[in-house]
Amino acid sequence: MTTPLESPRRIVVVGAGMVAHRFVESLLSRTDESAEGDAAPSPRLSVTLLGEEGRMPYDRVGLTGFFAGSSADELTLERTPVGDERVTFLANDPVRWIDRAAKTVTTRSRRAIPYDTLVLATGSYAARPPVDGAELPGTFVYRTLDDVVALREFVTARAAELGRPLVGTVIGGGLLGLEAAGALQGLDVQATVVQSSDRLMSAQLDLAGGTTLRRLIESRGISVRTDSRTTRIDQDRSGSVFGLEFRDGGYEKTDVVVFTVGVRPRDELGREAGLTLGPYGGVEIDEGCATSDPAILAIGEVASFQGRTVGLVAPGYAMAEVAADRLLGGRASFPGYDDSTKLKLSGVDVASFGDAFATTPGALDVVYADPVSGVYKKLVLSDDAKTLLGGILVGDASAYGSLRPLVGSALGADPAAYLMPADGVEAPTGDLPDAAIVCSCSNVTAGRIRGAVHEDGCTDATAVKACTKAGATCGSCFAMVKKIVGKELASLGQTVSNALCEHFDMTRRQLFDAVRVSELTQFSAIIERFGRGRGCDVCKPTIASILASLTGGHVLEGENAALQDTNDHVMANMQKDGTYSVVPRMPGGEVTPEGLIAVGQIAKDFGLYTKITGGQRVDMFGARLEQLPLIWQRLVDEGFESGHAYGKSLRTVKSCVGSTWCRYGVQDSVGMAVRLELRYRGIRSPHKFKLGVSGCARECAEARGKDVGVIATENGWNMYVGGNGGFTPRHADLLAEGLSDDELITAIDRFFVYYIRTADRLQRTAPWVAELEGGIEELRRVIFEDSLGIGADLDAQMALLVENYEDEWAATLRDPEKLKRFASFVNAPDTPDPSLAFVEERGQVRPATASEREAYAAGAAGAVLIAGTTLEVRR
Repeated sequence: MTTPLESPRRIVVVGAGMVAHRFVESLLSRTDESAEGDAAPSPRLSVTLLGEEGRMPYDRVGLTGFFAGSSADELTLERTPVGDERVTFLANDPVRWIDRAAKTVTTRSRRAIPYDTLVLATGSYAARPPVDGAELPGTFVYRTLDDVVALREFVTARAAELGRPLVGTVIGGGLLGLEAAGALQGLDVQATVVQSSDRLMSAQLDLAGGTTLRRLIESRGISVRTDSRTTRIDQDRSGSVFGLEFRDGGYEKTDVVVFTVGVRPRDELGREAGLTLGPYGGVEIDEGCATSDPAILAIGEVASFQGRTVGLVAPGYAMAEVAADRLLGGRASFPGYDDSTKLKLSGVDVASFGDAFATTPGALDVVYADPVSGVYKKLVLSDDAKTLLGGILVGDASAYGSLRPLVGSALGADPAAYLMPADGVEAPTGDLPDAAIVCSCSNVTAGRIRGAVHEDGCTDATAVKACTKAGATCGSCFAMVKKIVGKELASLGQTVSNALCEHFDMTRRQLFDAVRVSELTQFSAIIERFGRGRGCDVCKPTIASILASLTGGHVLEGENAALQDTNDHVMANMQKDGTYSVVPRMPGGEVTPEGLIAVGQIAKDFGLYTKITGGQRVDMFGARLEQLPLIWQRLVDEGFESGHAYGKSLRTVKSCVGSTWCRYGVQDSVGMAVRLELRYRGIRSPHKFKLGVSGCARECAEARGKDVGVIATENGWNMYVGGNGGFTPRHADLLAEGLSDDELITAIDRFFVYYIRTADRLQRTAPWVAELEGGIEELRRVIFEDSLGIGADLDAQMALLVENYEDEWAATLRDPEKLKRFASFVNAPDTPDPSLAFVEERGQVRPATASEREAYAAGAAGAVLIAGTTLEVRR
């Protein structure tokens, strides 16, 4: 075991990656704390940091950002630790051997460096599969900055040489493989992910989660091939990559190959020095990170703890903190590996944590699947359904930051509350115990975060991040950090920051006003002027919504197309089997017989399942990605347009037949519903919104369960606001009575624009109205008395949105560039997905279940599948 530092103490760190950087940073800060009150930093510490690459330590986790425009300098980690006077940093001079007897290391340049304590932080290297052609020109690994620079340079040169965009293949469908596929796509390469197992991210996701993730990945235009093992990489006449051969006899042409098949510990120095190794490689360590030689520690991916090595940065950071503590006489212990992961690919939300596969005896699963939104969520609970053991979140990982720290603790609420859509209402999190790990990357507990507020004087979440490193690596826990910090500051009577995210200090309302006044129309310009960094899955769709609310522009126009949520990317709702549903607009639920016949014929021609929705429209399910433009064209030709079922926008205006037919109706509710739907169609907002119009007090349209409800009386229209019929039902409040048609329209105009300008991100009108300062009375004054003097501005904004409306389907059909998004396979755009299969039920088709697929494959009597490729019955 190591002993406390004695003056002078020479520490040599082999490796200059993220974990080595964290170790040096932690050691310096802990030494400074122990010397607090001295005139100068403690002289006892002398650190030599030896790097193999010719660079400062950089953020390897953020490599994908390099393809989004980040420079090497922007990826460089905090320079202060390396620039400290107690640290000597030697780049591009790797260690060649260790002399344990003499306690020296010798570098490539033959420099001999003595040590009192040696810290091995050599990390790991990216493996290449043992197949012919794995070293051909055009094959790459995805590990270092040099790797990604070489990849970019090759793609640029090869595309110019061939005179076309390249086709690329990523071999390995884990976390890194999906990030690499996103990087290829960012280089305008048509990407395919090849996975040997039956699902993506098989180490983190169950079959249902992996299936949902596949749909999300494919919706981004990245092809996926599972159950495929590469046996050979072929070359063309120039010697460059040409194609892949698979064990099942399949063949795929490709121009570039990226291997992400795992990593291996860089343990050669320890092996040659005679240190004890783990059973699967890596230098064996104890809970204090000490190796079999007490003078040598090992941290990060090179270290083997309890027989395991793990290629994640979070355990390495935890080891770095333990090693630094032990060197200063502490008793910290490495608690073991936290395998929690969160995918960092724009537009794809997936996370896994704890006992995700329910291996604990008696474990229970609570599962939520939303076939409309393409969401799969699973919580694993103890046998009494009280203690959280783990979980999987695909399609919506917003609860990850709240749930992961609760692993091993009682949920304290109905588990379903954590899984259902938020609809503007956050799932309960309760008070985390001090021992709960909030940031697994840096092993920061809730108690440490609270201590940063109460003891270290931090006054916001950003300061806490700088102090504790919580949220400084992958950022997935930062929302939880903000919650804890906010609560602690409130307990001290201090003002709490309501910043949108770590990239913008403004609230959504402030950011809306800033964008409106500055008249900026591109995300890159907005974040350059008002924010920092590259953005995240919080601020990107938020700004996309703001820009759409201000300009009414097409969601797939220019660089802003990359900001959209999954369904907006393809202007349709993804279903659980990877197909999509199409909802044409039927204003007020009104449709002609000819229109019904046309919709029915289109559904019949494409073999789609049809259903009347709760909003009085026809939903057509089962459309493949490449079919969407064909279906839209037929609908547009028949006079239909997008119903925006996929957007944070107007969904429906529900109506009864009113005075047109009903003997009780006192106003034309259908006419008003049609007028409202045609006025507000396509308008983007913080969340979806719905309207209802009832022709009398009998309320057949259930208007009081809508964001805006309109009920007819003999004296005019009564207007209700802030209703919600979703997960948290709420009756709307009466805003005004006896309004004329024009007065009603003006009032709704102002209500919606005021909501769009001032609501928080993903906040429905129900909680927004409930939280308005001054309540419903103040809202009346703003709308009817113009108490804020913005009435004319609100009117003008709505007039602009109405004037600029354009059907998104029709606009896409006119734009060849936008149409390129709609292909099941980027390298075979007209080929349907052969994995789709349906069964007949009640005269229509629905997706086949896993058991039905198995029964069909086994030839069970009566098993019938309808293929997604031909729609022929196969028996």
